[in-house]
Amino acid sequence: MKLSRIFTAICFSALMASSAQAADKNALVLMTDFGTGDGAVSAMRGVAFGVDPALHVSDLTHEIPDYDIWLGAYRLYQTANYWPKGTVFVNVVDPGVGTPRKSVVLKTREGRYFVGPDNGLFTLIAERDGVAELREIDENVNRLAGSAESYTFHGRDVYAYVGARLASGTITFEQVGPVLPGESVVKLAYQKAVRNGDVIRGIVPVLDVKYGNVWTNIPKALFEELKIGVHDRVQVRFLHKGKQVARVVAPFEHTFGGVAKGKPLVYLNSLLEVAVAISQGNFAGKHKIESGVDWEVEIARYAGK
Repeated sequence: MKLSRIFTAICFSALMASSAQAADKNALVLMTDFGTGDGAVSAMRGVAFGVDPALHVSDLTHEIPDYDIWLGAYRLYQTANYWPKGTVFVNVVDPGVGTPRKSVVLKTREGRYFVGPDNGLFTLIAERDGVAELREIDENVNRLAGSAESYTFHGRDVYAYVGARLASGTITFEQVGPVLPGESVVKLAYQKAVRNGDVIRGIVPVLDVKYGNVWTNIPKALFEELKIGVHDRVQVRFLHKGKQVARVVAPFEHTFGGVAKGKPLVYLNSLLEVAVAISQGNFAGKHKIESGVDWEVEIARYAGK
């Protein structure tokens, strides 16, 4: 009986020690434009597992369109703040892989980490969350062993490896590599939301791809300056490279049920930014609207009857 109690105590202590060790680790989140049709993502996960089998690895998405740095930047903006402080994001949308573009780790002011190429992927994160510190990855010490002659898979050889080491506590942030000026992070140019009198201009940064809703980068606070209330009608113009593609007048509603099925509406999306939809329909498909920095939007109170 005494031996049984001792054995139980030992097992309990080991379990508590294991739990405490796991609690010290941070999540590792992967985002790429690789898709999941081959072994690329699995290879990255394998590298992370090799660093620490107890590491929690999750996926943001691997369905970023090929080479679409802007959409990668937006998906980070959309999701990162819902992960705990300390989370490490490994990001690979890297058409310049193997070129002199820098490989970096960005630490935000709230303490999240973003690993990847410094090619604009961190534009929106840097603007919204601020850069506490930016470090260039020293590949002489922070690179998967045996990968020195591999030039086109930094996602596996550098980013997954460094991200896993950082998330697991194998290395500290200071051991990533030399400090870079925070303001040097590469940023993509785009139209920020601005108000000019009774009109607010912005862009269509992304589509709600499942339902065809059209999101804008116009925040709730700026929209409220137009003094538009629920059920008030709003005029929305969509332009591609300066040419109008569509114009719609629709009421501002809190929910899709505020209008009949098949009717358009203006609403605030889950990020509290202005969006346009058709109730149980596909607005983007109907009006042939796409997204990106060259898709502009103008919003105003509708003055007609």
